[in-house]
Amino acid sequence: MPPTRRTRQQPLSHGRIVATALGLLSRVGLPDLTMRAIGTELGVQQSALYHHFANKQTLLGAVADAILARRPALDATDLELPWQEVVRQRCRDLHAAVTAYPDGADIVMSMWAFGMGGRAPFDEQREILGTTGLDARGAKTAARTLLHFVYGHAYDEQSHAQAARSGIASDARPESDFDTGLDIILTGVESLVVR
Repeated sequence: MPPTRRTRQQPLSHGRIVATALGLLSRVGLPDLTMRAIGTELGVQQSALYHHFANKQTLLGAVADAILARRPALDATDLELPWQEVVRQRCRDLHAAVTAYPDGADIVMSMWAFGMGGRAPFDEQREILGTTGLDARGAKTAARTLLHFVYGHAYDEQSHAQAARSGIASDARPESDFDTGLDIILTGVESLVVR
């Protein structure tokens, strides 16, 4: 009888753990995204994960960054457009990225608030808004306000969808007002630039 070939398992790595967490998040959502579940998915004890991540929050910070990395990159030609168009499109891209995963908005918003991940969109928006004539404080406040809106809107959509799946809320949902809300905020930012 010929010997059976054993398939060699990939070594455990930071990237492999994050990719597995993202896959699990897509299937089960944040409440069931536990270190134990990730370890089981990888075929290792959960303690092995702590060689790569100090705790679950550190892992979730990396997951938040991986979700955000799926946005289209900001291109140099984008910056040739009026700043309002650039900011609007980057907010739309961000909204699409965080809503691509169940509870994606919750993870990214929380990790940004904790200072454990998800900082790239804030830095990017602050930099773009800094070219408008706003002072550093104004650009920072405008960037934070835009992200609060994007994440809050996405969180609301995802929470409603989860409640509808659970039978807690009706499936009926009015047409999205995301673009309208974004226009309102950008109009406010423009008024500060004009001053």
